[in-house]
Amino acid sequence: MSILDTIQSFFTPAKPLPAGVLHFQSPEDDEIPYRLHLRMHGDGNSILVVNAATILHLNPTATEYAYHFIKGTDANDAAKTVAKRYHVKKDQALQDFQNFSERIDSLVHTEDLDPISYLGFERIAPHSAGLTAPLRLDCALTYELPPNMSADDAPTKRVDRELATAEWRSILDKAWAAGIPHVTFTGGEPTLRDDLPELIEYAEAKGMVSGLLSDGLKLADAAYLNTLLMTGLDHLLIILHPENEKSWQALKVIMPEDLFVTVHLTITEANAAEVEETLEKLASLEVTSLSLTSTPDQDETLQLAREQAANKGVSLTWDLPVPYSAHNPVALETEEEDIPGGAGKAWLYVEPDGDVLPAQGRANQILGNFLTDEWSQIWKSH
Repeated sequence: MSILDTIQSFFTPAKPLPAGVLHFQSPEDDEIPYRLHLRMHGDGNSILVVNAATILHLNPTATEYAYHFIKGTDANDAAKTVAKRYHVKKDQALQDFQNFSERIDSLVHTEDLDPISYLGFERIAPHSAGLTAPLRLDCALTYELPPNMSADDAPTKRVDRELATAEWRSILDKAWAAGIPHVTFTGGEPTLRDDLPELIEYAEAKGMVSGLLSDGLKLADAAYLNTLLMTGLDHLLIILHPENEKSWQALKVIMPEDLFVTVHLTITEANAAEVEETLEKLASLEVTSLSLTSTPDQDETLQLAREQAANKGVSLTWDLPVPYSAHNPVALETEEEDIPGGAGKAWLYVEPDGDVLPAQGRANQILGNFLTDEWSQIWKSH
């Protein structure tokens, strides 16, 4: 290049990395398995999703470091590339890359480490920044329920058609292309779909984190549970019916397995008096994650349950999809301002026919159909 070209290139901002999604799965022999999803927006900024739970918003330089971290680039080569692109000294770029790598390593290998307090990452609500796609897709595969379940435990049936396996696979393709790293299969009762293992396996092969919302009764069959585990199920939200002994039996089969489990409990007038006993039993089964909802008349019991759970070392989880029921916090009669902040932003809900809602229970707010409409149009409608 001429001297003028050299000077111009020095002052020209680095061209950002192209938009796209990168996925990293830790080696099988890693003491603590983890996954990273880097979603690059195309303007240089990105989000790094750690284990589908921790969201880090990265500036262009940090995006470069995350890119090379996931690609497994040699530290010296990464530093050389960043130094050239951003016109900084290689030694400084190397130190920054090593610091970034150490912070990520600490985050994924230290249990309950707060990235804000200990690692210096800026705290931003996942849905407050400009997302180009949600972080999770909740897919209701069916309205169908087991014979012993009340119709109140499923969303109102508004369509007759259920998508075929190939159609759900097409939706997963579109979701991954849009940069959605996490899918949760729900219903109704999703284990009543014979193709559930196939869909989990398909999501796993793409690199998606896959979760399941279920009453868990079918998972009491060790062979069926093993099938889901072998196909790549990452986490389970099990709906506990404390009055049903089969529900406890299923939990006893599930908990010893290598699977992250959150138990969901809805506190009602019928079970409020036994909540403390229920939490004791959950703790004895080594349940470490709990999702809670309650009927409006049990707010005080709900607060006590929160305190009891904390005292037993059980973490409360609020951002997973809760099972639909008459007591779902996002019911058809709720006002717009009552919708959880992440609905339609951090996550979307897909009905059995492919219709997209901002959240479960918002049947009057159809954003489009994931199977037939362009993703850009669906996201623009949110």
